[in-house]
Amino acid sequence: MQKKGLLLVQFLIVLSLLLGGCLKGEQTFEEVDVPEDVTIVEEGNEEEEGENPIEEEEVIETDETVLREIYLIDVSGMVVSQTLELPKTESAAMQALEYLVKDGPVTDLLPNGFQAVLPAGTEILGLNLQEDGTLIVDVSEEFKNYEAEEELKILQAMTHTLTQFDSVDRLKLWINGENLDEMPVNGTPISEGFSKNNGINIYAKDQPSLMHSKVVTVYYPKQHNDNFYFVPMTQYINDNNDDVFTSIVEALMEGPSYEVETMDVFNDHVTLVNKPVLTEGVLQLEFSQDILKDEQKAVIADDVVETLVRTLTEQEDVEAVEIKVQNTEKVVSENGTAYDKPVTKNDFINSEKM
Repeated sequence: MQKKGLLLVQFLIVLSLLLGGCLKGEQTFEEVDVPEDVTIVEEGNEEEEGENPIEEEEVIETDETVLREIYLIDVSGMVVSQTLELPKTESAAMQALEYLVKDGPVTDLLPNGFQAVLPAGTEILGLNLQEDGTLIVDVSEEFKNYEAEEELKILQAMTHTLTQFDSVDRLKLWINGENLDEMPVNGTPISEGFSKNNGINIYAKDQPSLMHSKVVTVYYPKQHNDNFYFVPMTQYINDNNDDVFTSIVEALMEGPSYEVETMDVFNDHVTLVNKPVLTEGVLQLEFSQDILKDEQKAVIADDVVETLVRTLTEQEDVEAVEIKVQNTEKVVSENGTAYDKPVTKNDFINSEKM
């Protein structure tokens, strides 16, 4: 009798192990077939040892929401970022892409004149982060439903939205688990991926006129109704010397290389009085007094500072900008706050209205 009882206990143990293994093998997420060095980043998945988590830049969070940069299309058809208040989630990159879909969750948050960029009905099936910073995005068949002239805008909006995460350097696309070597409508090559280095809002006729030139992204302020924002544009600047920062600042003061509706925020006759100096991530600029909005109070316009900071922090190794004015001891913002420390891009993103 004791022997039968012992056998019964052993049988129950084996049965529980078998059932446990079966349950563990069930999948609630339709996995895509990926290379061995790729990590699947799933909604709600906890980080495991050896995985490559998608690291985020510093953002403002409340108990329930977070401010996130989402790249949309403005009234002039330009790819621009808007900072939106989104629900907090464990899969921020997945959420950011879902807010790029037309008729999706972004609809009620769109500023007047703006539209989402991904075709309606597009589903984000999976995200796969590789060790080299390439993020593979697997999308549904609905992704193909766009016009040829929208192709680059789609790539630019997705890439700039995703590269706000520190660990993401470039984008690769799959459709239903199949790798894309070129975009499905207009054939843009993407076999090597797509990064910010491919540019944004590029004018077709804007080609380098100098033997020595450098491609940079500059930000020009723009206003539509009550909405004030910045338009990123890829331009070629003079790279004939080692003073690239001066060339970038001069390009900003001259304005876009082609006709586009942006604001001219710099006063006439503004000059850099010294060559910019980069020290431990801080770029020091010194301007003539013409840059001031109010010379008596030493006020510099907020949109001037933000234009400079957004543009120059795009450059490698520039983390912040310190602005000084010739023969002026202390410079202040429009609300009287002293610029007594270097300014970063996050100083503007994190101060926007929630």
